[in-house]
Amino acid sequence: MAASLRSRLTDWTVSVPLLAVVTLLLTWGRELPGPVVVVVAAFLAGAVLAAVHHAEVVAHRVGEPYGSLVLAVAVTVIEVALIVTLMISGGEKAQSLARDTVFAAVMITCNGILGLSLLIGALRRRVAVFNSEGTGGALATVATLAALSLVVPTFTTSRPGPQFSPAQLAFAAVASLALYGLFVMVQTGRHRDYFLPVTNDGRVVDADGHAAPPSNRAALLSLGLLLVALVAVVGDAKTVSPAIESAVAGANLPQSFVGVVIALLVLLPETIAAARAARRDRVQISLNLALGSAMASIGLTIPAIALASIWLEGPLLLGLGGTQLTLLALTVVTGVLTVVPGRATVLQGGVHLVLLAAFVVLAASP
Repeated sequence: MAASLRSRLTDWTVSVPLLAVVTLLLTWGRELPGPVVVVVAAFLAGAVLAAVHHAEVVAHRVGEPYGSLVLAVAVTVIEVALIVTLMISGGEKAQSLARDTVFAAVMITCNGILGLSLLIGALRRRVAVFNSEGTGGALATVATLAALSLVVPTFTTSRPGPQFSPAQLAFAAVASLALYGLFVMVQTGRHRDYFLPVTNDGRVVDADGHAAPPSNRAALLSLGLLLVALVAVVGDAKTVSPAIESAVAGANLPQSFVGVVIALLVLLPETIAAARAARRDRVQISLNLALGSAMASIGLTIPAIALASIWLEGPLLLGLGGTQLTLLALTVVTGVLTVVPGRATVLQGGVHLVLLAAFVVLAASP
């Protein structure tokens, strides 16, 4: 027993998240020199890889589509905490942080993760196959949430600027939670098979039927370590954010680009997990992760921000600008055309990745 415990503790998937949290505790709230920033960044990368490993263990145990929800919701909950923390301490420059971060998450998930998954799946099997009914429903939910929370505030007239009135913000928060809750019920209930992998002839298959699932004890341990790793990922990302802000300012990039960098870091676990799933011919699982993460990012962030706005000072800017609205509209239209056939080639994957590249370039040079 003692030897088994020692072996488990020396496993990098256990030791790295724990060391990353220790590093977080030692460096939190301090101004770090360059070498220490490098060390923190190394533990951040290790925590990301560990989070992916433990998420896959839990997903294998609970089965799909529950497994995809585990990583998406866990990352998003901690991401929300990070946004609220930065908004409380950020002053005027944080008034648009929620908008910038949520929009970045939508573009990264709906173009970056989705495009990468389709590209990998198509390169492996010539055509990436997925369930258009489940994926289409998820995309419709993401588009509705994004429009209600990020597009409508640009055109409302109750308040000056791209912001909601308190009543409008309350409605957006309740609607976001309701839609997300309804989607989870559909995904895990009577239409669960819409979100399972399919074969080329349309047959639904068990995502991990080829391997025995881990024990309850192993799954619970991985769940705990997943949460530890995610805390380390977001916490260490916040720790290195001053260095990122300095680098962004030194490169003469807009302040909003910091949100893009943080979103890229926080979404690394989903990106790696989706790429691994696509390599295993489980493109549907990759799309569940991509769209589920986008949905959770909006559906949980907006209600949290609505509550936090009670004590936050200054306006809460949620409405997107013209360039962002164009990119969001193009993403939704392209996503619909990609999803409807239930099959995609490298072309669709490449188109979505180009849209992500356009978002990053225009975020850096608006």
